[in-house]
Amino acid sequence: MEAALTILALLLVAFVALGVYATVKAVGAAKRGVDRTITQARRTVEDTTLRAKSFGQVGVAGELAQLRLSLRTSMRATQDALHAGVAEDASLAESVDLFRRLSAHGLELDDELKRLEREPDRATVAGLLPKLRERTQRITHSAESLRWAARDRARQFADDDLDALNAQIDIEAGALRHWAVDEPSSQTSGAGASATTPGRGPGTDWPEPAASADPPAGSSTADEAWSGPAREESPQAITAPDPRLRTTYPWQKSTRPETTN
Repeated sequence: MEAALTILALLLVAFVALGVYATVKAVGAAKRGVDRTITQARRTVEDTTLRAKSFGQVGVAGELAQLRLSLRTSMRATQDALHAGVAEDASLAESVDLFRRLSAHGLELDDELKRLEREPDRATVAGLLPKLRERTQRITHSAESLRWAARDRARQFADDDLDALNAQIDIEAGALRHWAVDEPSSQTSGAGASATTPGRGPGTDWPEPAASADPPAGSSTADEAWSGPAREESPQAITAPDPRLRTTYPWQKSTRPETTN
């Protein structure tokens, strides 16, 4: 009885621990989802604000907003391309590591541009714009190089796979059309065989002469070679021919009349 109670207690503790673990995981996933949603919403609002400033303001403020918008757009596009490609191509892991190092410089530049937007000394900010523009171009150029290299690599893999697929389809199509190549040749061979078969050509469809055990006396070689219509007899049918309709020839012996005793 005590063993059964101990087992029940252990099962109860296990179920409680499993429930707590599942609850913690669910709460963590929900929190990460909420944080991701908030971050995405904040990013969307900030990008919209920067786009409005770049088009609606002129001078230093408008140029700073344009630099930030260009930097953020390029870095986000490269991040999405690399993260989508590394799931299918493990060789992009090194590119992802390089992008992380580049992202540190990009975030640092974005923070600096953000601070300069609130700087009241516009003359000093205007003097810093050439260097800031150069840094932005270098970072965005590096990000674009990684992004287009990953896209070119994925496109090359897709082209290679398409070429291999086309080759296999061509082989399969040739195999499916193999009957169309064999059929004329078989018909030709059949026609040739029928043409070379003796007694089956045009004008030679004559019945074979019946073999005679006693050839008629006085028959010459020319009579044996004769193969025209004047053959002796055609093959016998099931119904016996009428003796009155039988064709007689001069060299045939006359039928001896039967005698009655």
